[in-house]
This record gives sequence, structure tokens and C-alpha cells, in this order.
Amino acid sequence: MHIPTLREDPADAGAPSHRLLLRAGYIRQLTAGHYSLLPLAVRVRAKVIGIIRQEMDRIGAQEMLLPVMHPAEIWQRSGRWDTMADVVFRVTDHKGTVNVLAVTHEEAFTVLAQELNSHKQLPLAWYQFQTKFRDEPRPRAGLLRVREFTMKDSYSFDLDAAGLDMSFDRHRAAYLRIFGRLGISVIPVEASSGAMGGSDSTEFMCPSEAGEDLVAHCPGCDYAANVEKATSALAEVADGPGLPVPERFGTPGVRTIEDLATGYDAPAGRQIKTLVYLLDGKLTLVLMRGDHVLNEQKLADATAAAALRPAQPEEIRDALGALPGSLGAVGVTHLPVIADEALRGRRDMVTGANIDDAHLRGVDVGRDISVGTWADLREVAAGEPCPRCGQPLELLPAIEAGHIFKLGHKFTKAFGVTVLDADGQRVHPVMGCYGIGVERAMATIVECHHDDRGIVWPVSVAPFSVVVTVAQSEDAESAAVGESLYEELAAAGIEVIIDDRSERAGVKFRDAELTGIPLRVTVGKRGLADGVVEVTERATGDTVRVATGNVLLHVRDALAAARGPAAG
Repeated sequence: MHIPTLREDPADAGAPSHRLLLRAGYIRQLTAGHYSLLPLAVRVRAKVIGIIRQEMDRIGAQEMLLPVMHPAEIWQRSGRWDTMADVVFRVTDHKGTVNVLAVTHEEAFTVLAQELNSHKQLPLAWYQFQTKFRDEPRPRAGLLRVREFTMKDSYSFDLDAAGLDMSFDRHRAAYLRIFGRLGISVIPVEASSGAMGGSDSTEFMCPSEAGEDLVAHCPGCDYAANVEKATSALAEVADGPGLPVPERFGTPGVRTIEDLATGYDAPAGRQIKTLVYLLDGKLTLVLMRGDHVLNEQKLADATAAAALRPAQPEEIRDALGALPGSLGAVGVTHLPVIADEALRGRRDMVTGANIDDAHLRGVDVGRDISVGTWADLREVAAGEPCPRCGQPLELLPAIEAGHIFKLGHKFTKAFGVTVLDADGQRVHPVMGCYGIGVERAMATIVECHHDDRGIVWPVSVAPFSVVVTVAQSEDAESAAVGESLYEELAAAGIEVIIDDRSERAGVKFRDAELTGIPLRVTVGKRGLADGVVEVTERATGDTVRVATGNVLLHVRDALAAARGPAAG
């Protein structure tokens, strides 16, 4: 079997899953973000898909398979031709027709739903396992962030919001069962819907140092949210009366919050930080408390902006007459202003005067600034009080193992999907969508289950349950007993592989540990002299001597114990 293990860690692999899947001969990179899955990985992938398929079928979802290449028209119709332009691969055929390589399949599934006609056909849940393409600017960490991958994506169609709630809850329960069976510990968290749109979404986050996301989690009440959604209970601030009108004062050389705080008795918590963003091409002032950090996804969610970027210094000077460091919103009426909720009602504040090297003190936000929109824009920080129980929040790095969304009518309205309700009226069904990245799940399992010797696969997804290792392949008796045990286990339906290579025993033991096969049956001359072989558990390292005639029974019992209670 082709299992090209490596003796040394690859130089460019940082995350444990990336390093170990390469070393253990599971994957090879073709180019950045594109990986070949080798024989062991294909077997693990099939196990992962099998578990997901069982749980999707269990909630009544029906499996389908849709094309990967989509006509541009359906993406233009949904509006995501523009909103997801930065991650979409576009392909032009020899006739000049532009197509999209699917990032996801809401559009294509909604086209199929155009054939629905009656509420009696609902609820429906459709799913598939299909390749997705995303033009990731920075693929990283092996299978955790790639440009081509397999996703289980499913889509629910219900008559009304109450039905969607039920479909959403069924998927949520199915996901928790899936991740439990895969051996992935997850925290369901509130999340931003981002470019998917819709009302609510839940991410299933696996705490891991390899994770790119941060989760705000309360150990006291289990409140959990992605930092793109998380809030905290800020302490009340007692402001003085301030001044009748803002007062200008010189601040030569001041460019940062810290400069103003240290040199002019203006603590960061009493400053108004003015950021200038281009939102869908329109300059907008974004106001934050000086000691708070803007979360750009919250800004995008609050404004529904499809395109968002910080303004350039020359754009800012043209609009406000000053450069960053001296900016403010007092008296500004020609640009929209959005402010973070932490500034609501604040008085006696300090902000830029829109004159270089000058600031204003005594600012009353409600009196002096024309705020058009108030929103939660602030990124929470570790130690801030939980919004539910007040205990300090912790921030955990995490891997997004799955994500479920309530899409509402976004796509069914765009594609004109309607059904007759019980009163004979045409209504748009409400949709949900639900995704799990298959190869990312494989990598996440490795992040959760490894040690300094290699991967430690749970039995549920291991490429083989047992490896029969013939310690001395040149010994005729060892080779014969090893082959006999291999055939006996295989005939009993146990997934088994035999290692009878002409290698030193130590090399075989190292590869068995590196590849993470749950049980190793070692056949050696010394043991056979006593009529026994050694059975070693990969997870614990425990080894027991078992009579050759009892190996099948022992292996069955050991695998049953490792699997735990039947999934159900």
C-alpha cells in the first residue's frame, strides 16, 4: 500500500494536523491550497462522509449531487456575484461564456426548488457531498484552509419561520451527534452570517491553538459567541457635565490614542476614535471609544456593506481637511456617521478637530455629533464581563468545524420560488443552509487526537482498525502466523492491514504509531516461542500478551471498548 511516511517534520508545516498528515503519508500538496489525498486519507474521508450521511439521513434529508460549475447568471441574480467576488473562481469557456466554480450551492439548490408548488411538499431537506472552490488569498495549515475541498452542504425549505426553527434545531442536533462520533469537541456559538445573509447562524467551534477564529466563552454560564458576534457587559461610566460647547486645543505631534492620553490628560476611555471607511464606495465615519477595537465584520453586518475598506489618507484629507490623528465627527453633516453603542449618551469627551495637530474637549456625543446609526461595533476583550452572568469572558482560539444558517427568504425571493399555502395564497418558502467541510473535519480530528509519536485516530474514522506487524519478516514462522492472523481478522469483517515489509521492527512500530491505527498486533519470534503475540493500544500505549488462538476475541472486545456506546 502506498504510505509514504517521512522521518522528519516538513519545514513549512506548523499546525499539528498539517505536519502529521504529511509525515504519515496521508496527503501531498500539489500547489498552495490544493492537496492530493493518498490511500489512507481516502479511507478516513470515506468514514467521515459515512458518519455525516447516516446522521443526515436520520433527520430525513435526501442526498443529491449538483454541478460544481454554475452559470454566472444565477450568481448575479442572487447578488453574490459582487458580494463574494473576492473568493469566487470565474471560468470563461471557449465561447466566451462566464461560469462560476461553486463556492457554495444555495443558488443551484434554489433553482431546483422552483419546481415546488404546494405547502404539502414541505418541509424538505436536501444535501450533497460536493467539491467547493474558494480563492483563499492565504491558504494555510494544510487541510484547515484550502482553495479546493469537499463540503457536506444541506438546504432546508419550510413554509414559515416556525418550520425553519424546527429544521434548524434538527440540523443542530445532528451536527452535535456527528462531531461526537467523529471525536471532535465543539462549542456551539453565536456567529455572524456574513455574505450568506439571513437572520441567525451558529458555528460549531473546536478549541485549538491551530484555530484562526476567536471565541468568547463564559465558563460560568456557557455563553459562547464568535468575536464577530460577541458582546460583553461594560461597566457604567460616570461623566461630568462637560462644557457648554466643545473647546479646541493644540496637540502638536499627536498621532495616536496613546499620545493624547499621556500628554493631554485624556484617558483612552474618554476619547472618541474616528475611523474613516469606504462602505460600498461611500466615505463613512465610524466612531469608537478610544480604548475599544473595531470589529470589521460587525461593521459590515450593521451596514450591510458588500465592499468595505479603510479610506486612504488622501481620501480622508479631501473629505475632512485633516489627516488621521486629528479626525473627529463634531459638526460633520456631509458624511454618514455610525457610532458604537459604548458612546451613546457620553459627555465630556475628547476627539479630533479635523484640523491637523488640534483636538476638541468637552464633547457631548448626543449634542455635538450627528450620529445616523448606532450599532454594536466593538470587539470584546478577554476578562470583560459576560453579558449574561457577569463572569469574566475568556477568548479561545478555535477551528470552525461546521456552520448553520437561517437564510430566510433571501434566495427564494431572488429566484421567484413560491408555494401555495393552506389558504391557497402564494408564499415564499424560508430556507436554511448547513455546512461541514469534510477534509477540514479530518484535520480537526487530528488536532484533537495526536501525541508526540503521531496521529491517534478514533476507531470510528481510522483508516484501518488493526495493523498486524510482523516484527521479523524473514522468519518463516512469524510471517506465516502474521498472514494467518491477518486473514482471520479480515474474514471476521475487521478492517486490518499487515505490515510484512523487509524493514527493521523499530521502523514498523514507528510507522504504526505515526499513522495512528488504533490497535497493533505484533508477531515476533520471542512471543511465538510462548504461543503469544502482543496487542498494543495506540491511544494508551498499553500492551498485553494474547494467545494466538484468542486474538480475534481480544481485538473485537478492544475495538468495542474503544468505540464506546453505539451512536444513536
